[in-house]
Amino acid sequence: ADAGAAANPRARPVRRPRVAILREQGVNGHRELAAAFARAGFDAVDVHMTDLVEGRRSLARFAGLAAGGGFSYGDALGAGGGWAAAVLHHDGLREAFRDFFARPDTFTLGVCNGCQMLARLGALIPGADGWPRFGLNRSGQFEARLVMCEILDSPSIFFRGMAGSKLPAAVAHGEGRVDADPGTDPGRSAPCLRFVDNRHRPTERYPANPNGSPGGLTGFTTGDGRATILMPHPERTFRTVQLSWRPPGWGDESPWMEMFRNARRWCARAGGGL
Repeated sequence: ADAGAAANPRARPVRRPRVAILREQGVNGHRELAAAFARAGFDAVDVHMTDLVEGRRSLARFAGLAAGGGFSYGDALGAGGGWAAAVLHHDGLREAFRDFFARPDTFTLGVCNGCQMLARLGALIPGADGWPRFGLNRSGQFEARLVMCEILDSPSIFFRGMAGSKLPAAVAHGEGRVDADPGTDPGRSAPCLRFVDNRHRPTERYPANPNGSPGGLTGFTTGDGRATILMPHPERTFRTVQLSWRPPGWGDESPWMEMFRNARRWCARAGGGL
């Protein structure tokens, strides 16, 4: 319940939309995602892939799905490959995910390993068929640091009203370079986030761009904005104590918190309250 309901016992509690914080073996970013969504007014529910396989949880009962970062299956089958295969090669799971993505009252967020996994599920996600996959960093090694990102003008429900913002975010990946199909332009795949340098210009230069993605592109969305994938970790920098420096007026929360509240506002408009 919200503060108003606590002050007035007769007030009806605010309904908190349920978001599935999805994880697989090797995923380690689920707690930060859950914390950010819970602070934004969601009921964040821990959902392991085995919960879906064995019927303990159903995506039909969620308004949102958020897949976190880590190293599912140790990335032995490529970035997010094993996680995606667990969906694509299981008839029941494949249809459950397809049905969830097709519902107009749902949203999806993929971060880092979750981004890589969802990119491989693009054929199941309306409007995501042009999303790229993600290959080895140009440096040939794992990269973990704070980088500067610019939020682009896009339909993403998460970034409504945030276009043009330049914010620091954590990255932690070995396979984050945008790897588009030959002859395709990743800039036409509904980009929503890119790396920028110290002059706030899009960059492909290391280390401001940690993986060498063309145009600095590192996040994509769908035409309706309901599904968004990002390689950086905004959920690891949504509180100012997670940053090495912040402007004095920022208070406890960084501007990244707005993307999670945007999802909550979208749910209120869309009627998604499962």
